[in-house]
Amino acid sequence: MREPTTHPSLLQRVRDPADVTAWREFEERYRGLILRFCWRRGLQATDAEDICQVTLLSLAQALPRFEYSPARGRFRHYLGRIVQNAINQDFSSPSSRLKPLETDVLESLEHSDSTLDADWEQEWVDHHYRIALARVRQRRDTRSVQVFQSLLDGNSVADAAQEFGLSLQAVHKIKQRIRKDLKDQVRAQIADEDGR
Repeated sequence: MREPTTHPSLLQRVRDPADVTAWREFEERYRGLILRFCWRRGLQATDAEDICQVTLLSLAQALPRFEYSPARGRFRHYLGRIVQNAINQDFSSPSSRLKPLETDVLESLEHSDSTLDADWEQEWVDHHYRIALARVRQRRDTRSVQVFQSLLDGNSVADAAQEFGLSLQAVHKIKQRIRKDLKDQVRAQIADEDGR
């Protein structure tokens, strides 16, 4: 699995419509985020797919002239506005669903506090968590991942210790190490995405 974060080099690469690899990477990183946000907003799977397609189409048209500047606003806010515009367009005029969107939202980001809908922000956090968890699962031993998953599933430390034949201290240590690894992963992803 490739490093699932956005950084200026990817945003630079997607400016070239001929760079198919960059677009594939971009879509791989953001498709799930867009779909999950649509689902969170109550859209059915097919409607969410349509919103995702129109968002990606609009971005394909807008990003060749996109100048990434963290001082103007975070990329996540730009993307969030585009997705919200697509959803709003779909709700207000379903017949224009596959029509490209207005993507010139950077000026408004400069003059705002960049507050987005709480659902978008939560989905963004969840998106980074899912990516980090997938990476941790790849790097950690299977048993530790199973113990941590057991805890995520709502089992107590005592239950996990009994299930895996470990001491309470060993389960606490696994939990502590994986949580730290997750926090470090998410922090690095966000810093990379914001171009820091």
